[in-house]
Amino acid sequence: MDKYIKFSPDTNSVQMIDYKLEAAKASLDFIKEGQIIGLGAGSTIVHLVNLISARKEFAESLTFVSSSFKTRSYLLEKGLKVVYSSVLSKLDIYFDGCDQLDSDLNALKSGGGIHTSEKILASMASAFILIGDEGKMVTKLDHTYPLVIEILQEALPVVLGHIQSVYPDSVVKLRMSNQKDGALISDNGNLLADIHFTELPELSTLNIAIKMIPGVVEHSLFYGMASKAVIAGVQGTRIIIKA
Repeated sequence: MDKYIKFSPDTNSVQMIDYKLEAAKASLDFIKEGQIIGLGAGSTIVHLVNLISARKEFAESLTFVSSSFKTRSYLLEKGLKVVYSSVLSKLDIYFDGCDQLDSDLNALKSGGGIHTSEKILASMASAFILIGDEGKMVTKLDHTYPLVIEILQEALPVVLGHIQSVYPDSVVKLRMSNQKDGALISDNGNLLADIHFTELPELSTLNIAIKMIPGVVEHSLFYGMASKAVIAGVQGTRIIIKA
């Protein structure tokens, strides 16, 4: 859930708190004038864009880049300066949400299928900061969400066969389009598939093993990449710094 109900003991009133908004407010403190900011996708990022654009002179000093078509479109709608990553060599900060993150700030991002571009931006940034509500935090990443892989089309049989051989209990489902006949194609012209595990393998091994399969472009486990996380919840907003 994005919002939680808080009961006030003094007034017996009910207050709706949007913790993703609270996380976005705290994230704003990391941004300085004149910086180049990378943004992912999702409702927390939308909150952050709204907060930035409300400070006109501050917003005009910033340059933005995003891997998300929706985020780029929203930044332009707000009148903010947007460039493509191909004209940049580095970013000051990259902000993004996730489906799950653990105490070591490893994260799974399974929804949008743009994880290849998101990892490129994250690797370009001096600081990669995950933001969101406390519902995303887990002690250990698990198999609740699939691992998404981007695959070269001509390598599909090889990739599927290799995964089945190494992870025989897993189920791989090719993402299909609901707007046309055929497979869903990534922004890079490749296929996307979800790997459903019965138990998520050890992360450092999984991170390398999937990358090493010929034909796999990238996967959606962000292992050891984030430097901080801004997480808001019932107990307030926490800034988690990678040990």
